[in-house]
Amino acid sequence: MEILRYAAFTTDPRGGNPAGVVLDATGADDAQMLRVAADVGYSETAFLMPRGENQFTVRYFSPLAEVPFCGHATIAAAVAHTDRFGPAVLGLDTRAGFVRVVTTTADDGVTTATLTSVTPRIEPLPPTDLTLLLAALGWAPGDLDAGLPPRVAFAGARHPILAAATRSRLADLSYDFDALGVLMAQRDWTTVDLVWRESTQVFHARNPFPPGGVIEDPATGAAAAALGGYLRERELVAPPVTLTVFQGEDMGRPSVLTVHVPLDPEAGIGVTGTAVALPA
Repeated sequence: MEILRYAAFTTDPRGGNPAGVVLDATGADDAQMLRVAADVGYSETAFLMPRGENQFTVRYFSPLAEVPFCGHATIAAAVAHTDRFGPAVLGLDTRAGFVRVVTTTADDGVTTATLTSVTPRIEPLPPTDLTLLLAALGWAPGDLDAGLPPRVAFAGARHPILAAATRSRLADLSYDFDALGVLMAQRDWTTVDLVWRESTQVFHARNPFPPGGVIEDPATGAAAAALGGYLRERELVAPPVTLTVFQGEDMGRPSVLTVHVPLDPEAGIGVTGTAVALPA
């Protein structure tokens, strides 16, 4: 397999979230894909299996396990495909459902990809789970923004969403890796989406990711899509609306995710970003 490496949601190799990309993983089995993902060492690697013109089955693996969907690896894969074959509309069959990705390349050579997630859904976060989650994070109930109540949101993967009341609370991330990892595995949570609302359309995010074997994700497209679905369902934004999510700043890998929230409650959430090739 030819293994490519891209950083998503940035145009600077020093920023964004690195992902492995295999544009043709035809014939690879689960063990092989997991081994490649572990060797690559990024939070996720996307494995594409072509099955027609610009149509693919896609599998996503962290170094430790398969995940149903990964936004940053999808953006990375779409930009890698565009770098090789030119702009296109890609159809991706993922374990979470069908995802459409559109790529465009500007005159300056920068390629932008926009994915449209599966239909999001929002679930309650049971009080017991909230207590366990806050304890693992080292947060207190008073650290939360009462205007953004905790929920579990899905737009391809499940993420608890906790909103910090202050930017300083979000910046101070020091959590019990093992305790949070066990809780997330038991609840089938992919990352925890910690956010702070700067304004009605600007958010800052951090995403602990112990199930993937990493302390924190610098850019999480699936969580950004889930956040968009959460805000729409809770009527915390007035769609159609475009949001900006800044992530990775506190860990030195700044990322920018653009989230498009359509009016239709059944419509998927759009997530737009750039990506840049990394040296092998």
